[in-house]
Amino acid sequence: MARYRGPRLKKCRAVGTVLPGLTTAVSLDRPFPPGVHAQRRRGKPSDYKIRLVEKQKLRWHYGVLEKQFVRYVKEASRRKGPSGQILVQILESRLDNVVWRLGIAPTIPAARQMVVHGHILVDGQRVDRPSFQTKVGNTIGIREKSRTKPFFQEAVEASITRPKPDYLEMDPAKAEGKVVAQPLAEHLPLPVNLQAIVEFYSQKL
Repeated sequence: MARYRGPRLKKCRAVGTVLPGLTTAVSLDRPFPPGVHAQRRRGKPSDYKIRLVEKQKLRWHYGVLEKQFVRYVKEASRRKGPSGQILVQILESRLDNVVWRLGIAPTIPAARQMVVHGHILVDGQRVDRPSFQTKVGNTIGIREKSRTKPFFQEAVEASITRPKPDYLEMDPAKAEGKVVAQPLAEHLPLPVNLQAIVEFYSQKL
């Protein structure tokens, strides 16, 4: 599956905000779009561009391809309840995101690599699919063989100081965390207009 491997801050500059799942940068040194004439481009953005930027924020933050993102939007629209809220639940419940939100990995791409390489356990079973949907009550831990490696020991120590959403609990002593509640829109680590994303796809689905 194709993944973006280019400059990450370029993506952040394109949407005008830091994407915490994509980079560890705290702020943008150049808070304007990339390109020679980017600073000259003034003017009111169209409604389409506003919706597109909001969609790209969420998609790039979670590292999800367009085809997969559309599938998530369709799933959210089928379920009962606000589509935007349900979309956040689906994205926040991805295993790679949960590993990142627990503080075990510095970014979502790093968490994805941990999962794909088989270092992560869900309820004691190895899961190597980053898109795996976690549920309330699931325990996410590091494989026992992997815990002895210095890299993972440092990762667990770093998780102590990293902020975590209140739908997750982390026990550094056991090198494992637990999903204790459903994620909500308020748990998003970046400002996103969910209604604009729903409107972007409303005529396409």
